[in-house]
Amino acid sequence: MRGGCNLSHQSFFTPKKNKQKKIIIVTIILLAVLIGGGVFYAQSFVQPVDKNSSKKVNITIPQGSSVRSIGTLLKEEKLIKSESAFRYYIKMSSVSGFQAGTYTFSPSMSLSEMVDMMETGDVSKNPDVRLAIPEGRQLDEIATIIANRTNYTEEEVMNTLDDPAFIEKMKKKYPDLVTDEVFNKDIKHPLEGYLYPATYDHYDSNVSLEVILDKMIGKTNGVLAQYQKEMKSKKYTAHKLLTMASLIEEEATEQVDREKIASVFYNRLEEDMPLQTDPTVLYALGEHRERVYYKDLEVDSPYNTYREKGLTPGPIANSGLMSIKAALEPADTNYLYFLANKDGEVIFTKTLDEHNKEKATHITGPREEDKK
Repeated sequence: MRGGCNLSHQSFFTPKKNKQKKIIIVTIILLAVLIGGGVFYAQSFVQPVDKNSSKKVNITIPQGSSVRSIGTLLKEEKLIKSESAFRYYIKMSSVSGFQAGTYTFSPSMSLSEMVDMMETGDVSKNPDVRLAIPEGRQLDEIATIIANRTNYTEEEVMNTLDDPAFIEKMKKKYPDLVTDEVFNKDIKHPLEGYLYPATYDHYDSNVSLEVILDKMIGKTNGVLAQYQKEMKSKKYTAHKLLTMASLIEEEATEQVDREKIASVFYNRLEEDMPLQTDPTVLYALGEHRERVYYKDLEVDSPYNTYREKGLTPGPIANSGLMSIKAALEPADTNYLYFLANKDGEVIFTKTLDEHNKEKATHITGPREEDKK
């Protein structure tokens, strides 16, 4: 059933439009929160303190600063009008974290302008550490990326990710994301699938490993926060959503319709059929390769979806936005099978006979008895 290549995918968006939309949405929320003081009064909280001011104020944000401490600092320097409004803005904007550094602000700047600067860091210079995490990578692969670009070893990264104390800290900081579900005894790595695929810039060459990982987990928290309504409708916890999304991500190719792959998984679950997806077998084996052999299907593991029905105990990789959305909004189909041909085209079928015919045509062929 393996869909094809394990490729990374880029998420496309329009920064300017997204920024404007975020400002509008957050302003509306602030209006609702502060409505008792009047619409004009509430709206003023996100506007500059003095739009005509030419004053420049240097603000240093230490590594690990809390939102509350930053709000207090900005208020003390008379750069914002309300600490409470600042905290609400950060919470409702799904800001994943701030970059440590010294910023030059002015009372003429809006709240959103200052927040954007602190979130992205000083864009006037190259970052000291840039970490590009593609979709579909597993924790050990992400650990390698981090190790190649920092002074931390792969072992240090993995040890931190599996450290119960660190996990408890993330659980406390992101209670809607990291829950007791990650402590399932069958899970290989509690935070597998919880590091969001994106590019992370750090402007401190000595940035701590916890800050690096926290930012990635915080990004996942911010993304999933946008889909709470859909998750509630499907009775999905964050863990279950990330698990399903990871299966979709690992089966997807550049050309595939992820919503259709999702529909196959949901149809199989509804029919009480095993998911039979090859990437789960490779994850159980702890190997990174393109081909799965019949002998591999016998691996004794709760992650082997050829032997175990239902979802895997946890995610098997990190998922991009397209796979997360596909997990929440699958296509409406009757498909129960799919496979990818040599060109990466995914062929969906409804019956086992149809699937076997396509499989013989595009995958096995003659005299390849040992291959799927």
